[in-house]
Amino acid sequence: MGMNFPLEDSQYLNNLETGVSSSCDLSSFKEQNGALECSVNSDLSMRTLSTPSPALICPPTLPGFQNGRGSSTSSSSITGETVAMVHSPPPTRLTHPLIRLASRPQKEQASIDRLPDHSMVQIFSFLPTNQLCRCARVCRRWYNLAWDPRLWRTIRLTGETINVDRALKVLTRRLCQDTPNVCLMLETVIVSGCRRLTDRGLYTIAQCCPELRRLEVSGCYNISNEAVFDVVSLCPNLEHLDVSGCSKVTCISLTREASIKLSPLHGKQISIRYLDMTDCFVLEDEGLHTIAAHCTQLTHLYLRRCVRLTDEGLRYLVIYCTSIKELSVSDCRFVSDFGLREIAKLESRLRYLSIAHCGRITDVGIRYVAKYCSKLRYLNARGCEGITDHGVEYLAKNCTKLKSLDIGKCPLVSDTGLESLALNCFNLKRLSLKSCESITGQGLQIVAANCFDLQMLNVQDCEVSVEALRFVKRHCKRCVIEHTNPAFF
Repeated sequence: MGMNFPLEDSQYLNNLETGVSSSCDLSSFKEQNGALECSVNSDLSMRTLSTPSPALICPPTLPGFQNGRGSSTSSSSITGETVAMVHSPPPTRLTHPLIRLASRPQKEQASIDRLPDHSMVQIFSFLPTNQLCRCARVCRRWYNLAWDPRLWRTIRLTGETINVDRALKVLTRRLCQDTPNVCLMLETVIVSGCRRLTDRGLYTIAQCCPELRRLEVSGCYNISNEAVFDVVSLCPNLEHLDVSGCSKVTCISLTREASIKLSPLHGKQISIRYLDMTDCFVLEDEGLHTIAAHCTQLTHLYLRRCVRLTDEGLRYLVIYCTSIKELSVSDCRFVSDFGLREIAKLESRLRYLSIAHCGRITDVGIRYVAKYCSKLRYLNARGCEGITDHGVEYLAKNCTKLKSLDIGKCPLVSDTGLESLALNCFNLKRLSLKSCESITGQGLQIVAANCFDLQMLNVQDCEVSVEALRFVKRHCKRCVIEHTNPAFF
């Protein structure tokens, strides 16, 4: 199997994030004093098969080398060969498993070389993408194992400085060798936080990865709608998409060409089930309308800090996406009780709801959700200052399977609301009451006496006595208490 992609691409593949590193494809390696000599006598053709080294690197004092290039006496005679000279090893021994000391018996083998191929592949499966590329440079066997298709179901690149567009181009080109122009095995691409990712990189993914199922590009603020449209149009199996922090993305839709090609029976739909658009600040109701109309199979949707959304956008969402289980509209300041009335139409399918810091929400909206979403497991209403004991009581009586509740910074919630919660929600595991000024130790004791499975309790900035905290600890032994009382430890 030969390497058909350009030399500069293969060099870049060696150098992902890590800089220039040592290569073990050495025909000979001599210590400066000439006393120690070792060799690797594998097939010389390996030098053209293995991933080439990015440069000729050697100690500045080593004779015969100038400006990073070897003289004619030290260069290889094999045409097209690229060799990396590394700095001299420690004088006591050479630790690389493929480099043997002259005094070592030839029959002795490094312990890792004794492992069968399937075990080596299993070990390689835990390595990130850049380390896997480096392993491909060790020897012929490692090269073949490192490019085993089973190891390339996922590409994960991180770092603000990496040229991720180039990296994706080189990797997909290499993975397309056996199946020209198509990476059939690649299912997941995670390049979160790679700020240098542009539309060009996403276009590479769209063209080469038709079997892509998961794409995470959070924090890559240089990508635009057009690139996202290409991906969802050319990757029909895409189910998980994270574009959080991509401030230029205002919509998720098919390209015009893809929409025209679809048959009337298929419809203009996208198979995405998980969509995270947190911090997509310019997303508006019309964009959400388009998303809902095309992504009707959505089950998880996160719209945190999409500050331009209103109740109208939620109405569109519920019309088209009737299977939503998890929904977050935290910090969407224009969402009100009318929006919760629309969300309540999801009924028992809704299990997770976050409305934190939606200041227009009151007990009225909570009553809508509690009445129709009886199987709700998680509710985050932190900072909804319009919620009172009446809303908490109605929630507790109707959503008895509630496991996690955050009503921090709700100053109108008192011990009365906690009592209703304790007497109805016995499965409660997480409870946050941070900065609830009306909460006292009495309410906490009622909760601890009834909710034995409580695992996390946040009472920071609450006027709670040490005795009450100790009572909670005695009755809920696995509970982690977050507090600001210096007398309790």
